[in-house]
Amino acid sequence: MSALLQSSIKSLPLLARGKVRDMYAVGDDKLLIVASDRISAFDVILDDPVPGKGQVLTDLTEFWLKKLAHIVPNHSTGVRPEDVVLPEERDQVVGRAMVVKRLKPVMVEAVARGYLIGSGWKDYQATGAVCGIALPAGLKQAGRLPQPIFTPAAKAEVGAHDENVDFAHVVREVGQEMAEKIRDITLRLYSEASEYAATKGIIIADTKFEFGLDDQGVLHLMDEVLTPDSSRFWPAAGYAEGTSPPSFDKQFVRDWLETQVWDKTPPAPRLPVDVIEKTAAKYREALTRLTT
Repeated sequence: MSALLQSSIKSLPLLARGKVRDMYAVGDDKLLIVASDRISAFDVILDDPVPGKGQVLTDLTEFWLKKLAHIVPNHSTGVRPEDVVLPEERDQVVGRAMVVKRLKPVMVEAVARGYLIGSGWKDYQATGAVCGIALPAGLKQAGRLPQPIFTPAAKAEVGAHDENVDFAHVVREVGQEMAEKIRDITLRLYSEASEYAATKGIIIADTKFEFGLDDQGVLHLMDEVLTPDSSRFWPAAGYAEGTSPPSFDKQFVRDWLETQVWDKTPPAPRLPVDVIEKTAAKYREALTRLTT
């Protein structure tokens, strides 16, 4: 399978390139978002893409948007990506792009956690709380929380880490009513998705949602949704408290990089073929398990 490291759509204005996605303007009210096969680790974009990764992210996002559409409106338009580019550009967008509504982003990362891992685990060890939410004493790494919690983060500049914040920060950003709405919708999305994933043998430990507002101020779910890039998916069969469980994401990449002499600044070491292949297989397995 050939990989797309970077799209090159000349027929539309390029607005931005993120770590994975390239964004183009489609008129004044829509965007073309192309999911490349780029992969990042430790906030550094690697030179070696993972073939098929962009298709997996797009397929999973479209799957979840349809499944969760009854909870909140989303940015889908139904417009086919291949219909908004030139014929010679269609191979760059088929299967890996979406034409979406152009929304005003809410500048808060809406994170839901059902398990204590990652930055949440570090915060808990230091303070006994996550994002200002006090938790019971004695919880273990990867332990299931008594109930899912909303642990927002402030969006960082490109290349910087998002910073965990408390609910009061969200209120200051968007107001009390909208903050409560984002929190409640985030937890409902997470809970319904987690219940479904459990039937497929997958634990969703945590996930990040992004929201935007249309011209009428209506809240929409946008960007990627419940993918291995925005979530921690654990195989239920391999789960145990007190350890960092295996996951369906770029774990192989991170683990290999940790064995290298590298200061985590660009350029990153080149990835071996077997690491790329194992990572691609994990992404495909997550898609297959969840959608079949």
